[in-house]
Amino acid sequence: MPVRSNIVGIDSPEALEKALRAAYYLADDGIATASYLSLALGKPLLLEGAPGVGKTEAAKAIAAVLGRRLIRLQCYEGIDASAALYEWNYPRQMLAIRQAGEESIDIYGESFLIERPMLAALRAPDATVLLIDEIDRADQEFEAFLLEFLSDFQISIPERGTVRAAEHPVVVLTSNRTRDLHEALRRRCVYHWIDYPNAEREARIVMMRASSVAEATARAVVAAVGRLRREPLSKAPGVAEAVDWAEAATLLNKGGARWPDAFKRSIGVALKDEEDLHFISPRLDAIIAEAAA
Repeated sequence: MPVRSNIVGIDSPEALEKALRAAYYLADDGIATASYLSLALGKPLLLEGAPGVGKTEAAKAIAAVLGRRLIRLQCYEGIDASAALYEWNYPRQMLAIRQAGEESIDIYGESFLIERPMLAALRAPDATVLLIDEIDRADQEFEAFLLEFLSDFQISIPERGTVRAAEHPVVVLTSNRTRDLHEALRRRCVYHWIDYPNAEREARIVMMRASSVAEATARAVVAAVGRLRREPLSKAPGVAEAVDWAEAATLLNKGGARWPDAFKRSIGVALKDEEDLHFISPRLDAIIAEAAA
């Protein structure tokens, strides 16, 4: 595939970073560069990082920048090709056979085909962005199945033939790195590791994404979340939890709750595990007080 240096008016990582910011996604130079190269080279973008660092949001923002529909394939243990590609509508086929009687009927026509995310992306590569979310949750067999798709962007339907994309679709894969991905899959992608944003950038993200959060509140929440992430919690709060905590605390404060009590009472939007809450409870007051100081 020829290299495209200009994609919908975006001709550099800096231009993409600016466009992503307009789509309410604050990208650093690393993710802006990886995303731009993925689009320019026509290669899938593989984003790895801890849960909650903004991998899925990055895919949504890229789709918004390109003006395309985001198609999400959520991976899980046991996912198979039928969930990713297509299925035949067997009840409809059986009904059609009964209604046809002695007449001949093509039960593998378009009206009997149930389109799944990967087939939808192949059929409309210029109008969609395919998000293959949390690929590390899928079995290695499914990961191997993806290799041909990510190389040739085509699939075979035995009853209908090969479906090939007219152009390389935009594909974003995410992984929480719960297991290592196969090297062959990595080779097909532009790779980028997303870490938690630094405090300055995360505070800007909170203020940008929350509806009405004061800067002091955003910075206090980011400081507290940073402390919580250093604790041995089963589920550390991500960026989305930081945004929600700032929003929730602000809401309680406007309703009459005093600072820092508003932070403490809304901790349930940041930590969502009973054992984590029990573990952090004896030190929560100190963490919040230090963050708000």
